[in-house]
Amino acid sequence: MTDALWTFDDLVRAAGGVADGASVVPLTGFSIDTRTLRAGDVFVALKDQRDGHEFVTAAFAKGAGAALVSVLYEKKTGDGALIRVVDPLKGLESVAAAARARLSPSARVIAVTGSVGKTGTKEMLKACFSAVAPNRVHAADKSFNNHWGVPLTLAAMPVDTQFGIFEIGMNHAGEITPLAKLVRPHVAIVTTVEAVHLEHFASVEDIAEAKAEIFLGLEPGGTAIINRDNAYFALLNDRARQTGRSVCAFGQTSDAQVRPSRWDIGAGGSDITVRLSGHDVAYRLAAPGAHIAQNSLAVVAAVDAAGAHVATAAKALAEMPAPQGRGSRTEFAAEGGSVLLIDESYNANPASMRSALAAMATVPRSHFCRRIAVLGDMLELGPNSPKLHAGLVDAIEAAGVDMVFAAGPQMANLHAALPDSKRGGWAENSSQIRNSLLEELRPGDVVMIKGSNGSRMAPLVEAVKEKFAPNQMGT
Repeated sequence: MTDALWTFDDLVRAAGGVADGASVVPLTGFSIDTRTLRAGDVFVALKDQRDGHEFVTAAFAKGAGAALVSVLYEKKTGDGALIRVVDPLKGLESVAAAARARLSPSARVIAVTGSVGKTGTKEMLKACFSAVAPNRVHAADKSFNNHWGVPLTLAAMPVDTQFGIFEIGMNHAGEITPLAKLVRPHVAIVTTVEAVHLEHFASVEDIAEAKAEIFLGLEPGGTAIINRDNAYFALLNDRARQTGRSVCAFGQTSDAQVRPSRWDIGAGGSDITVRLSGHDVAYRLAAPGAHIAQNSLAVVAAVDAAGAHVATAAKALAEMPAPQGRGSRTEFAAEGGSVLLIDESYNANPASMRSALAAMATVPRSHFCRRIAVLGDMLELGPNSPKLHAGLVDAIEAAGVDMVFAAGPQMANLHAALPDSKRGGWAENSSQIRNSLLEELRPGDVVMIKGSNGSRMAPLVEAVKEKFAPNQMGT
């Protein structure tokens, strides 16, 4: 039986609510979606695109142990124990704060933000800390980094957690501050600041200011870990020091405290050596890409700042392939050679597009002689969107891409900027380039598929897999 996260009475108190009934099952998790709810979860009736109160009874039918609901909710036949609060989101935040407060003083909490690389960095941290504290590391399985995802992850944190890892995102200024103050990290990482979410910001500098909000939640004696190679390092450094916290810079530049003395980036992974606390630490990364290697510097810096054994922790990175949708690679046998699929379909912005193209370029021509990029719209870029899409031409040239398939109204700007020799095709949406892409693929191709979630590039990944699946060689 899974250990209970909360007793019902403790959860009522933590939420600042009133009990309506009593739970008779162990409360082992939290959920806001009945489709993924597991027996013993506390169902939180949030209002988003739908009102969660419409699904309370269905949640109990699936085995929910309790439900956090509004005081106005009318109990129905089949409902179990309810915790009534004025606002379920505020109640969840109160539970989150209580979960953070009950951690041992020796526990360490790490928070990650940044325009690019948050989730990948969170996953590396999770793997590293799990190597030094098995079964005592807590992090969300998904990118739960918004105003409900962060408190949901906190609420589900076991009391005996030694290392808590949290991803914090934003679309607007002011969104990180309350989440950082809820998480209260001992270590706060900013991976980078780039031209992302420009639809909601006047400048990239304003994005940097918004990312710097994470430092406002740092615990006394905490450490801010900042990308020294980023153009906004000085701003982030100033904001961190204004809080009275220490700063650790990572990167390639000579004045970064955590910088590599060995930096071998290859198609099959990377080999890196850094100097930390007076000792050289060598490690291997299974996931390819210079952008992942760069973020690994922040990871080892965070492990060191949290007081864990870096050499032991870093060994875990050799066992971590890129996750699905974020650079995972699958090779398929084909008559006369093979086809390599790089799945970058989870999301996209100008910085991550350039990183993904550069990573594809590390695949040797001796194995895959033709490079094909399949690119969907990058969303939320505001008035500069046409220019930012067309501006990918230089990254495509630098990566030696032979052919580009483009999907979406914004990617039309890139398609128009490409030389005729590189135009594989453009369509209004991803489904309309499916057939032409599949017809074009042949042995010796490496194909990389990337776009924002809203551009729906993942179905193209599945289409390629379906075509070649009987001949899959491995990942």
